[in-house]
Amino acid sequence: MNFAPKPIRTKAAHEWLEYLRESEGLSGILAKTEDLAKLKIALKAALFELDLENLAPKIEAGWRSGAQNELFLLVNGASIATRLQQVLPSLIKELAKKGVLCASIKVRLKPSPPTWEIMHREGPQANQKPKGFNAVARASWESLLDKLAPDSELRKAVERLLQSKPK
Repeated sequence: MNFAPKPIRTKAAHEWLEYLRESEGLSGILAKTEDLAKLKIALKAALFELDLENLAPKIEAGWRSGAQNELFLLVNGASIATRLQQVLPSLIKELAKKGVLCASIKVRLKPSPPTWEIMHREGPQANQKPKGFNAVARASWESLLDKLAPDSELRKAVERLLQSKPK
């Protein structure tokens, strides 16, 4: 097995200020931001033409990275995604009229944030560690102990475990 040598990396990480000072640093970021703003306006106008302007605030649009002319729409709910899927050909046509050329549109659901939160314990139980086994665990270990051979190493280890854990 001969492996080709790894290429030498000539690019090193730069400080963010150096990146912004480059000719395409900040201007590249601003150009992308401006393009996304124009896309949002065109999408809103196209949705208005399709009588779906109420969906515009619920859609996040962007171009898919690595793919040319593929629009990516993130939506909050499945009903919105289904409705958009139904009108995709018309939406592509309306966007083309508004000057946004796209070959395809992918509609995806936006992951929802969790509705619950992990809270830290408060009160006297906060720093208290569990002591010993509960009744079910102790009974399970003891039933295993009865099944093991008297001279086995595993039996000795289980006996030590049961002795070290109080009831």
